[in-house]
Amino acid sequence: MVMEFFWFLLVGLVAGMVASKVMRGKRLGLLKSLVLGMIGAVLGGFLFRLLGLGPTNLIGELVAACAGAVLFLWLLRKF
Repeated sequence: MVMEFFWFLLVGLVAGMVASKVMRGKRLGLLKSLVLGMIGAVLGGFLFRLLGLGPTNLIGELVAACAGAVLFLWLLRKF
């Protein structure tokens, strides 16, 4: 349980950093990147599962989290 939460935080942090680089905005701090990545991980995992592409390994989870974080950041900037 503790290790799963640790990996969720790590994937969220990486996804948040990747999303901020992809969207070419101002640099986000560590905490904002972490929160963005965690929201993106939940959103990306949900959307990927809806499409039948549920992530099965760490790389798949990272891809889904990055896609969700980019989508979330794009939505934040639109509204």
